[in-house]
Amino acid sequence: LPVAELMTVNFALLALDQIVNSAAKFHYMFGGQWSVPLVVRTVSGFGQLGPTHSQSFEGWFASVPGLKVVMPATPADAKGLLLAAIRDPDPVVFIEHSLLYSTKGEVPSGADGDGEVPIGKAKVVREGSDVTLVGYSRMLLQALQAAEVLEREDGISCEVVDLRTLRPLDYPTVANSVRRTHRLVLCGEDWRTGGFGASLLSEMQDRCFDDLDAPIQRVAMRDIPLPYSRQLEH
Repeated sequence: LPVAELMTVNFALLALDQIVNSAAKFHYMFGGQWSVPLVVRTVSGFGQLGPTHSQSFEGWFASVPGLKVVMPATPADAKGLLLAAIRDPDPVVFIEHSLLYSTKGEVPSGADGDGEVPIGKAKVVREGSDVTLVGYSRMLLQALQAAEVLEREDGISCEVVDLRTLRPLDYPTVANSVRRTHRLVLCGEDWRTGGFGASLLSEMQDRCFDDLDAPIQRVAMRDIPLPYSRQLEH
């Protein structure tokens, strides 16, 4: 199985024709007779590397039928989702975050099995009753930190959901959480306009309208290129 590594997702723009018009469509175009078992590993995320090397294009890839898109937040999920991607018969875009490479955590091995994590399955990583925070990749860790602060300082109980896979997305897990908390905040790093969070908000509004006690809120990047200066970056 070919595993192609693109240094950053910014360089993936030079390969969009091959990824979007070929790899993602061959299975459909040839009536299921062909498959494209390809993994594209790349790095995404805002921070430290300036306007041309710190962009988040996961929403672009997640909008393409025929592609699967995963973004792990923990070492265990990084290993487990990569195993699943390699074993998948369809093309998978595996997006890592540049600021998560130093993250440490337990990774299943040996008697625990190989630790494969199924593609398309979200996970509730913190239970709560007042609001659902949905994140992925580095923003999942930010959501967990926010949940701790909100509970400690304001007594707000936050349930946190790690999407892990952006396409196919596990809508039922998110919807079930919203039915328990009746509020939803979406946390992402891509741009506010036209980003992945905008698409997810629209879908969850349709699915959970009767369960919501307040409008869905989003945490997203401003609609500007990321400055290189650390002072301007924040």
